[in-house]
Amino acid sequence: MLTAVGLGAFGAHGLEGKVSAKALSTWKTGVSYQIYHALALLGLAAIHSQYQSLKLSMTYNLFLLGTALFSFNCYLYAVTGIKVIAMIIPLGGISFMVGWLLAVKTFIKDFK
Repeated sequence: MLTAVGLGAFGAHGLEGKVSAKALSTWKTGVSYQIYHALALLGLAAIHSQYQSLKLSMTYNLFLLGTALFSFNCYLYAVTGIKVIAMIIPLGGISFMVGWLLAVKTFIKDFK
């Protein structure tokens, strides 16, 4: 969460006027998804402390991977414009989606 807030502030105050509007939008998207998933990770950690579950651990790891592949590559792409980085970003999105599907399945099936 700390890095998301710091990177959000940097984008708003340090990048404005230095990168294109599209690049700044990409940066903000990375920050938003990092914040959403940081909150989800905090919730998973709280639940996992009470209910040990391999599926919850897998979800946690998928969200971490998604943050690395999606958010951090959004930041890199926003400041460098290197196209190959943009091709990695969807892998993070897929990681987030698989993580959410696993979380929902786990909560529906295991926490009735």
